[in-house]
Order: sequence, then structure tokens, then C-alpha cells
Amino acid sequence: MIDETSTDSPNDLPTGAPYDFQDGFQIEERGDEYYMQLALREAQKAYDAKEVPVGAIIVRDGKVIARSSNQVETLKDATAHAEMLSLSAAQIAIGDWRLEGCTLYVTKEPCPMCAGAIVHCRPDRVVYGCPDAKGGAAGGWINLLDSNPPLNHRCEVSSGVMADECLGILQSFFQSARRRKKEERKAAKLAEQAAEEQGGAKSCD
Repeated sequence: MIDETSTDSPNDLPTGAPYDFQDGFQIEERGDEYYMQLALREAQKAYDAKEVPVGAIIVRDGKVIARSSNQVETLKDATAHAEMLSLSAAQIAIGDWRLEGCTLYVTKEPCPMCAGAIVHCRPDRVVYGCPDAKGGAAGGWINLLDSNPPLNHRCEVSSGVMADECLGILQSFFQSARRRKKEERKAAKLAEQAAEEQGGAKSCD
């Protein structure tokens, strides 16, 4: 989860991922898009684990010091959002709860819980991919990161970085989940019908 000397390339996404990079795709400078692609890699890990695919990384002085994916189902913990886990890991990495000089990259706009934690941890910047108009707390629904009256810390916020890709992996996940639920209901119905037919055949005997 913690890596102070990360050399990860965005091209290292698992093969067959719903979000994939073209062969040979390179970003010359390590700007916001580069780091968001690393956050997308974390989101892919969540997708593969059947978790809502949100990924986050924290960068300080050009180095990835923490990374995490959503692990709510895996840990059976409603607070185990990618942002929360990466904030905790970053504090361990630098040995301080104040994440000054850090930038948090996350594929989806933080929820109110995560935004509150971000305010307390005090990173300089938050960069997110796709907005959440119904539950986002960085400007989509409410804005806790730049509130009025202000809280004890304000973060610079950049939104919409690789928004289409970040939204795409979420849409792919929920479409697959809906198909899976439909197939499960169909299978349960067929099993119920088979049991009824079997019971009817026995009563005839």
C-alpha cells in the first residue's frame, strides 16, 4: 500500500481490464493525468475484487507515498473507502497526521465522510476524476473542502481529470452487477420451478 519510490507505469494495468491503455501509450511529464492513471490502476484492483471501483493515491515531492482501492466489502467496513485507507497509509509513511505538501488523487469525487477526513489531514491539493452530483462533497453536491464559513483547512481542488475514464470503469462495474443480479434471479426462479415440478411428480406417485 505504501511505496515511496514508485516507478509504476500506467501501462501495467491487468490485461482485459474494463479500462485499458493502448500499447506504447506514454505521458512524458508526471502531471495530474499520469497520477490519475495510477489511481485508476487502484480502481481496477477494486473492480477485480468486486468492490465499487474507486482508487486513490497520495503523492509528495513527486513520489507516491500511499495508495489504496475501495475495500468496503473485503474488510466488512463501511469506512474503508479508497481515500480513507490512503490517508491512513500516507500518515504512516511520513510519520505525521498532517499531510502538508501532499496531493490526493482519487478517481471519484470524495463523499462527505472522506472530505471530512481530508480536511483534518490537511493535504495541499485534491484531484479527482468524475464528479458525484448526488453525494460528492468537493463541489458536486456540497463542498466541504472549500466551505463557507470555512473549516480549519482548505484544499485546492482540481476536478474532471480523466473524468470519462474514471466514470467508465464505474459504469462498467454497475452494468456487470446488474447483469449478475438478473442472472441470479433467473437461476433462482428456474431452481424454484424445478423443485415444484419435482414435488408435484412425487405427489403423483
